[in-house]
Amino acid sequence: MNALDLPADSSPDLVYRTAVREFGAAHYAALSRSRKRHSYFHRYLTRIVKNHVLPNSRILDVGCGSGEMLAALEPAQGVGIDINPAAIADAKARFGGLTFHELAAEDLGKASSPVAGQTFDYIILSGVLPQLYDLHTALETLRSVCHDRTRIIVCTFSRLWHPLIRFSESLGLKARVPDESWLPSDEVVNLLGQCDYSIVRQVHGILSPLGLPVLSNLANRWLAPLPVLNHLNLCTVTIARMLPRTNRMEPPASVSVIIPARNEAGNIQILLDRIPRMAERQEIVFVEGNSTDNTWDVIEQVVAAYKGSYKLSALKQKGKGKGDAVRLGFAESTGDILMILDADISVPPEELPRFVDLLARGHCEFANGSRLVYPMEKKAMRFLNMIANKSFGIMFTYLLGQGLRDTLCGTKVLRRSDYERIAANRAYFGDFDPFGDFDLLFGAARLDLKIQDVPVHYKQRIYGETNISRFRHGLMLLRMCGYAARKIKFV
Repeated sequence: MNALDLPADSSPDLVYRTAVREFGAAHYAALSRSRKRHSYFHRYLTRIVKNHVLPNSRILDVGCGSGEMLAALEPAQGVGIDINPAAIADAKARFGGLTFHELAAEDLGKASSPVAGQTFDYIILSGVLPQLYDLHTALETLRSVCHDRTRIIVCTFSRLWHPLIRFSESLGLKARVPDESWLPSDEVVNLLGQCDYSIVRQVHGILSPLGLPVLSNLANRWLAPLPVLNHLNLCTVTIARMLPRTNRMEPPASVSVIIPARNEAGNIQILLDRIPRMAERQEIVFVEGNSTDNTWDVIEQVVAAYKGSYKLSALKQKGKGKGDAVRLGFAESTGDILMILDADISVPPEELPRFVDLLARGHCEFANGSRLVYPMEKKAMRFLNMIANKSFGIMFTYLLGQGLRDTLCGTKVLRRSDYERIAANRAYFGDFDPFGDFDLLFGAARLDLKIQDVPVHYKQRIYGETNISRFRHGLMLLRMCGYAARKIKFV
């Protein structure tokens, strides 16, 4: 099926996968020629992986392509899956002793999967994670084909090399591929941890992918593993094992979704229709303030007409700013878990249950949305905003002492009991934050709550315009960095 032929209400995941399948099939010949031109790189990456795989093992290669790596690993039982039908047809023709299936990684755990009921000693994901729409779902489904000694081997590529690789694509030296999630090694660790895998080790390799006689082997074998130089390598191989799920806490009895809304009249009903159920008792609290359109009227109409099972509330803030709206919503809500969701629908509401699940499994005490992992829609975030968000993420990671890639994502989730502690200690920082994000982040850091980034997709607006002023608000954020430095880091 062509992506353009899909029904209008098809899930983003299905649309994305269909587009990737079409691209791979249509460009398979060019991709194969490119792979042959860069055969040294692929052979050396296989060599690194093979060093961690015992021969005569049961191996599943997810995103196997035409099967070269799987065959080189010499498995007793080798199974490869790939979403590209042309690649699978080629693999079947070349490697008759192995088994190949046209299958998406996200579908491994389904009862209809051709590997249902099987387990493997090693599961290889070489370069495939960046091509997946929903990394959590894909990693979760791997658990269905693991036994307690299975090793997951993930190969990813360094963001340092991204500009050079894109440049080589523009010159025709490498086949161009669709936008991918260039996952840094610490983000791979974060994602695996969220799905209950434990990291065994990480290996960095390949300083020279070009296959220069003598020099490439010298650089890749003897220089690439050295301290300092290993941070310049193109590839990271992460080896992980599956943990038993014994850490699940009691699921929340109730969830409150706080939606600050300013000039968002066209999004209110859409939001309400798309928010999934996350607890037995669930409430949605709209907080409107200082709109110049009819947002308040629409909220009142939607709340009055609602016949569903959620508890709905409409609040009109007296102060200004999102921070004031969030504090009002939290004060008037009743849920055990408190969640902020921006009304612009730039973060899909369907991704909210993942935040609740991570809290319920005890992975974190403060779940912070991160928009800087997956590829964004083209108009979702302007270039200067992207640079600023990444810069502030680096600064706040240093200041707070916990990894934060995106401090300004509006989706944040924590337990009411922890929020009440943050509010009780607010005097330490004072009322300094009009956004609300930093009031919560600073407060969580002050209490030493475990903060964890949760990757989310970031979509362009379908209604209205952003309420963020890049330069005015950017200066405010810089002042907040100085404030955090004095109050948290340099004490």
